[in-house]
This record gives sequence, structure tokens and C-alpha cells, in this order.
Amino acid sequence: MWTAEFKDGRWTNWQNAGKKLNVDYGIGELHITADGRELYFHSPRAGGKGNYDIWVTRKVNDEWQEPENIEVVNTPDNEGWPFITQDGNELWFTRTYMGSPAVFKSRKTNGEWGEPELIISQFAGEPSLDNMGNIYFTHHFFEDGKMIEADIYVAYRK
Repeated sequence: MWTAEFKDGRWTNWQNAGKKLNVDYGIGELHITADGRELYFHSPRAGGKGNYDIWVTRKVNDEWQEPENIEVVNTPDNEGWPFITQDGNELWFTRTYMGSPAVFKSRKTNGEWGEPELIISQFAGEPSLDNMGNIYFTHHFFEDGKMIEADIYVAYRK
């Protein structure tokens, strides 16, 4: 993993993210909080609950720390594709639910993530939100147990 700064229309100041993140385990999609202090990602690394889990690492003194498993949101199935809202108080993610991807949300209260709630079920995943609270997600289409197509949808906040 590497970091860079976007200045004057180009990426500059490339730096290795450090050995704690560049180890021998897979890191899936990631999301960095708006303040740049936390990095959420999914990984099948050891120490999780099973398959893909969501992990967080925090930047202290300009160095990423050892990743921590966010146990309350993880199950023996798959959780991943995290998105953190601008205020840092909602974690949106994809979970395998009833055999297909679904969108879940966990809220942070007093610095702790809460039990996730199902938001969009059956074949929906990879959530992102804009600053107005509209949710963008991928809808997966399956045929004979295999994904054949994925389209992007938006659900507007009322």
C-alpha cells in the first residue's frame, strides 16, 4: 500500500504506507476517514471471525498502527467493502446475508460501533454515501448461482 497527495492536478509525494500495512495478507477495498486518522478495510487475515472481516488501523504520530478487528460487525461469513460517513459515525458495509450480498450499517456511539442493521437486502453491496445521505450501491444479478452482471443504483434520502 502507498499514499500520495493530489496537488495541481497530479499525484505527488508517493510514500510507502509502512510495514504494518504491507505484510503478507490480502487487503481488500478500503476507506479512509475524512480526518485521515483511520483506515477501514476488509481482509481474510488471521485473527478474524472468518472469511473477509472489516478491520481498522489508526494513524498515530504519522504511522499506521496494527490493524484491529471490528468484532461487533463481523461474522463467520463475509463482511467488507466498508464506507465511513463524513462525520465518522456510520460504518456502511456489505455482508453475505441469506446467501447473497446485502448492505448493512453500524452506528458509533460513545466511540464504539454498535450492532449492525440491515439496510438493503438481496444482491446489493459496495455502499457509498454522498454528503446529502443518498446511498449508492451495486446491485448484483445472478443466474444459476453465478453473478452475470452488476449495476450501480442510488437510493435518495427523503
